[in-house]
Amino acid sequence: MKILLIGIQGAGKSTQGKLLSEKLHVPYLSTGHIFRDIAKEHTPLGRYIKEIMNSGFLIPDSKTLKIVSEYLHRPEYEKGYILDGFPRTLHQAEEFENGIDHAFYLEVSDKEALWRLSYREGEEADGREDETLKAIRKRIELFHEHTKPVLEHYRHHRKLITINGEQTIEKIHNEIMEKIKQEGK
Repeated sequence: MKILLIGIQGAGKSTQGKLLSEKLHVPYLSTGHIFRDIAKEHTPLGRYIKEIMNSGFLIPDSKTLKIVSEYLHRPEYEKGYILDGFPRTLHQAEEFENGIDHAFYLEVSDKEALWRLSYREGEEADGREDETLKAIRKRIELFHEHTKPVLEHYRHHRKLITINGEQTIEKIHNEIMEKIKQEGK
């Protein structure tokens, strides 16, 4: 099973991705985690990714497609995956070669996302230089500008399922699982 989780930063994609991974026995992959790991490397690519992320901009499509494609060719993703944070642009959605079964859009208002990110705790908040208020606002702006067309792309291909992301974690998870069961019939 191949699932995409789409939503503004703070929508709960990683929370739902981890829950779905446990329930469906499919690996969870976050492009944000991939890029943060690369940004820690003392390499030209690592410094480049870190600079882009800390400014709140998106990693260019060509680099993103190459990195995600390389990850998805690993043996652990042969039978499927839950992918969070990709595709972020229409070009990425059109060029993505690994077909998907479902694209879930966790819809959350900008205000709710900012509130959640302001109170993010634990390991997710540790070492997140890319979570300055300026960088977060820039990513929210870029989401509306670049990722909204991705939603239309998947809606057109009848893959998009919109979920109210302002419900409880349990309600969101149950709604996603119900949609997967309905689509599987």
